[in-house]
Amino acid sequence: MTPSRSRTLWLRTEPLHAVIYFEERCRGLGRAVGLKGFWMGYFAARTAPMGRVGPGVASAALGVFAPGMVARALPSAWEYASPDRVVEERARLAARALRQLVPDIAVLTTSANGPLTALVEEAPPLARPLFAANRDLTDRVDPVERLWQLVTCVREFRGDAHIAVLADHGLDAREALALAAATGRVDASRIRQDRGWTEDEWHAAADRLRGRGLIDAAGRVTERGVTERESVEDDTDRLTDQLLRPLPKPTADALLAALHPASRAIVNSGIVPFPNPIGLPRVVG
Repeated sequence: MTPSRSRTLWLRTEPLHAVIYFEERCRGLGRAVGLKGFWMGYFAARTAPMGRVGPGVASAALGVFAPGMVARALPSAWEYASPDRVVEERARLAARALRQLVPDIAVLTTSANGPLTALVEEAPPLARPLFAANRDLTDRVDPVERLWQLVTCVREFRGDAHIAVLADHGLDAREALALAAATGRVDASRIRQDRGWTEDEWHAAADRLRGRGLIDAAGRVTERGVTERESVEDDTDRLTDQLLRPLPKPTADALLAALHPASRAIVNSGIVPFPNPIGLPRVVG
């Protein structure tokens, strides 16, 4: 099946954003600003654009993490580093990683930053907290930092939409992850641990999915479960289709084409594991 244009946009921007999670120096962001461990750095980096948020706001915005896991990082992270410092460090490290992984990334900035800016500026921020917070940070002097911040806006726009879709489908965080794992999108044991859920919490979510006929007694996804998961992605596509609307079709197509070599280079570099917790496939469209 040919992916929608909004999903193609995600496939071709997510690898550029994702260096912040997987590239070695980026994974050390927390230590670089005095935080304790990878996960404190992760939660600080994801939420810093929103300011000194606590675990309640962060858990609601991020959508899939166990609240207790978030609470171990926030708000204590802000005792060690301010949100402004974290924002600056993540942009610097992400740009460094992009320059290393995509040697001609500067060329991409000349063709992509303009169209990306146009679609980010026109995108509606209503009910999209992570997108709105990141959009306020796009005015960066360094063009590669600006590129990374722009693709991060695209990523968080889709992420905000995805969380809304999960809620609309009546799936809580654990159920959404367990269903994604049952369909093979993510590894079950890894995603459970990475998102902070206990085995008992995971089993309870699986029981609820069985009650809805989405997985069977053995934990395998049912036909109904496959349909439900595909519907979640289709609805997420629908809510993110508007991202490309400000661009004339030739401009949008040129943007997608320009992003393809860089996203493919990052996927092929080996820094992103497969399967991975962000659901990124090996083929980027």
